Amino acid sequence: MNSILIANPKGGSGKTTLATNLSGYFAKRGQHVVLSDMDRQKSSLNWLERRPDNLPIIHGLDGRGKHSNSLSADWTIIDSPAGIHGEKLSEAVKKADWVIVPMQSSTFDIGATEDFLKILSDEKAVRKERTFVAMIGMRIDSRTKAASKLQSYLEESGFPVMGHLRDAQIYVQAAEQGASIFDLSPSRASKDVQQWSMLLHWLVSASREVK
Repeated sequence: MNSILIANPKGGSGKTTLATNLSGYFAKRGQHVVLSDMDRQKSSLNWLERRPDNLPIIHGLDGRGKHSNSLSADWTIIDSPAGIHGEKLSEAVKKADWVIVPMQSSTFDIGATEDFLKILSDEKAVRKERTFVAMIGMRIDSRTKAASKLQSYLEESGFPVMGHLRDAQIYVQAAEQGASIFDLSPSRASKDVQQWSMLLHWLVSASREVK
């Protein structure tokens, strides 16, 4: 099983967007996918409830309590809550093969995430390279000074940067339908799908080597 934790202590950073779209991507590839939602708001599980029957199946799991991994998944995608820290963070990181940290370009987002990245780099699983961490920019307008500032910050974070996703209504429209952008027609989604290529290549190529 491959396990991906989506984590950032700040609310609204794009965790659920990443979690649901990654789940949609792997499901479309014919993989057995479990989407585990640790957030009490259940945004990911609510997205699953809206998912049409004709789209590839994704299994939902309430990840707030301790549970055994009874579902033998090819990929488990974990949508973590805002403010995750301490023992809950350590336990989630230890169980994950990858941690993906979404970030937006505002000063508030950068400030809120800075301490989290320091804590993350000190986690035993990360230090011993049993869990790998990557960053991704969310809702980015590449023409702005804020985007340039975020790019500089990400490059200095010590973790690899796996691209930037633009601020596009297609994500909102897909989410309302319980779909990912990978479930949409190429004529609608090709521009945005291309922005995922670096992240997806990193995950798929490394999945052959993880525990």
